[in-house]
Amino acid sequence: MTTPHLPKVAGINPPVPPPAQTPAPTSAASSADPLSPAAPGTPGTEGPQGAEGPGGPDGAGAPAGTGAPADPSGAAASAGLCGPLLPAPNAVVQDLLAGWISDLSTLQDLTERLTRTAGLDAALHEALRAGAALVGARRGLVTLHPATGPGRDHAVTVGFGLDHADLGHIETIPEAGRAGGAPPAGPVPPETGRRTRRPAAPPQDAAPPQPAYGRLFDDLPPAGSRSGTAHPDIAADEALDPRHREVAARLGYGASYAVPLETEHAGRIGAAVWLYDEPAEPTERQRHLVGLYRDHATEHLARQLELAEARQTVATLREELLPSRLPRTPGIRLAVRHRTGPLGGGDWYDALPLPEGALGLAVGGVSGSGPGAVAAMGRMRASLRAYAVMEGEDPVAVLSDLELLLRLTEPSRAATAIFAYCEPPDRKVVLAGAGHCPPLIIGDHRAEFVETSLSAPLGMLACWEAPSVEIEPAPGETLLFYSDGLLHRTGQPMDRAFARLRTAAAGVPKAARRDPDAVVEHVLRTVLPQEEHGEWEGSEDVVLLAARFD
Repeated sequence: MTTPHLPKVAGINPPVPPPAQTPAPTSAASSADPLSPAAPGTPGTEGPQGAEGPGGPDGAGAPAGTGAPADPSGAAASAGLCGPLLPAPNAVVQDLLAGWISDLSTLQDLTERLTRTAGLDAALHEALRAGAALVGARRGLVTLHPATGPGRDHAVTVGFGLDHADLGHIETIPEAGRAGGAPPAGPVPPETGRRTRRPAAPPQDAAPPQPAYGRLFDDLPPAGSRSGTAHPDIAADEALDPRHREVAARLGYGASYAVPLETEHAGRIGAAVWLYDEPAEPTERQRHLVGLYRDHATEHLARQLELAEARQTVATLREELLPSRLPRTPGIRLAVRHRTGPLGGGDWYDALPLPEGALGLAVGGVSGSGPGAVAAMGRMRASLRAYAVMEGEDPVAVLSDLELLLRLTEPSRAATAIFAYCEPPDRKVVLAGAGHCPPLIIGDHRAEFVETSLSAPLGMLACWEAPSVEIEPAPGETLLFYSDGLLHRTGQPMDRAFARLRTAAAGVPKAARRDPDAVVEHVLRTVLPQEEHGEWEGSEDVVLLAARFD
């Protein structure tokens, strides 16, 4: 059924009844459209301006027959008819939801970047960078120094946008960052009003000891509270110590915002502060966002602290199991380089004086990684030393006894080793290897591998035996032992890795060949140029042991 059409009056649209589901307008004035032709009964419809009415080009917005000036924009009529324009309620809700979604997306992106960091130092830099972006700052500083657990012995401090000189200036801020030596937050004896001394063995709930950089965090809330502390205008804050204001002026920051780093499991492990170039402070929204990010970052940093502590423990154990110094033997000068992987492998070396002025040299490795491999490496080295003292002049016997011990005590583990019995006065070397890489001999006229017989690693055969090799280096030549990790770190096939090592040995400058330390340094930097400055990211250990015959 069609809706009946209402009759039309000349030049006037008939009013259309509103739909049933739409509320009816409260008044005729509010239902009128100021931009459409006038409704029936509107004054001035048929005025002297003719059929154009009030919507005509000359009389827009002015009643007919009056001399009132026209309103070209129609703003007055709109205001009179509709009142002030207000956003719809659903638009406000949509804006709030859009803001929340944007904040959550930002937090997700920042936390994912933090989770992908590999080490503690990288995690600290990423946390500072993300926090600076959230609070609108350009520089920052974070200090980790928990009272108990991993990291308690050594504070870790990282700056963002601050160099060593800037950190040195911050270190000169007085112990209490308040004028007159006012004490920071924390337990203070009422009769003295001064900071208590940290006992030799602090209790579990004691506040963490403040490092030098921690003086920026003196006014943080006590443990258990995670709220931040803002100094919106450091230059105008007379409560701060004058030296604090002087350092801020020298470094060019006018405000700061500090937050504690605290977890339920580890307690307070440190604090972070961000520095503004001008007087400012974060908004409530920024504080909320950085608080959410801080909670996640603190948990991640606590885990990184534990991991760094475990790695340091393994590295210390390994160093204690290896020679603390190289022996001095007339006629031979020694040098060594030892680089460990992040997991702690089982590569090792040894140099021990033997009876009758002889010298024993050994390089080896055990299968596996981690603390178990480190412990097995220690047992292997100690056993070889005992066999070398008893029968070192026969390297084959030394390795045979070592293989028998390994097969009986650790049947599931394999190992490689090379042992050399050196007689410096005669420049005579007798060596034997078990699945190990052949050594290099480097001189003015040659750089070549020593031809050793092929043999299986220890623990691979029911009875191990291989013939020994005797060589006589010329005066001034260097015998270079190395672990297979040096070859694996190149990432190339073994034949190319061997060729690369030989090229590096042949390229040692003539002046550097007199110093075995210069020889191993040149070979290491040439074979692995991407891993200079101690940036060892591979899983393989690297050992280089050089013996120069005078």
